[in-house]
Amino acid sequence: MVKISNLQKSYGSFRVLDGLYMNIPDGEVYGFLGKNGCGKTTTMNILCNVIPKDGGEIILGSGREDENIKVGYLPETPSLFGYMNGYEYLKYIAACCNYKDNIDKRVDEVLEITGMREGAKRRIKGYSRGMNQRLGIASIIFDHPQILILDEPTSALDPEGRADVMNVIRVLSDTGCTIILCTHILSDVEKAAGSVGILKNGRMAVEGKISDILNQYSRNEIEIKLYETCENGVNAIKSLQELPQVDKIDFYEKTETFVIRTSETEEVTKHLIECFNRNSIVPREFKTVSEGLEQIYLKVVNGNA
Repeated sequence: MVKISNLQKSYGSFRVLDGLYMNIPDGEVYGFLGKNGCGKTTTMNILCNVIPKDGGEIILGSGREDENIKVGYLPETPSLFGYMNGYEYLKYIAACCNYKDNIDKRVDEVLEITGMREGAKRRIKGYSRGMNQRLGIASIIFDHPQILILDEPTSALDPEGRADVMNVIRVLSDTGCTIILCTHILSDVEKAAGSVGILKNGRMAVEGKISDILNQYSRNEIEIKLYETCENGVNAIKSLQELPQVDKIDFYEKTETFVIRTSETEEVTKHLIECFNRNSIVPREFKTVSEGLEQIYLKVVNGNA
């Protein structure tokens, strides 16, 4: 749905985007990640035609000139008219986009999608931040955009507000809308997104399916704690060093703890359990640990990946 090639943008002598490439599949929730100042907001503003690009190419949809691709953009802090109620504001949005179909029906539809039917009767100035975000989403989906850009939609929300907004995003994803989710809350990205792009210094550092990125960059570990003087257990674990799937075994003698770094957690775990059963070994603690998106993100942006 979105293809960006060699995107360039500078402010004076400072180059914000230095040859950015992005590929966002149709109907995908795409997590757009990166440190503050890396070029995310500039990219979003260019996509929305708020600012011009200096160079490069952006293709939305198939790229045909007769194809009308609509983009909805929600900034981090949407500016709504506090003296209006939700119904009035959405009818104002309908007028702004010259909506041709049944306006009252569409107002009801977007209020239902965003869970704002009851809140729409109240003045906006009395809304919580979560309600503001949900009404903001209702306004940007009003004219049936194919692409949504959400800039920090859950920042500064309480847990209930975050859950409400994330539920709206899931509902919109189920309709086939392409969603660009720009956020620092990486747990939200892991729950909602299928693909991510990590921007660094104006270029795409890592991009792809979350599952593929986790497989490529995640470090898997098995942590085992034995009871003291369990010599058979120590020997069983040390024997794993001969397996090609085992990268390294660290032993912390004071706590009788082993940490096994491996490329194949499932296979090594199966081998270890069989060995323990044969030798009647019962560990004090046994757990597998895999790095999530947050750990991989930190390695990428800090140059350790």
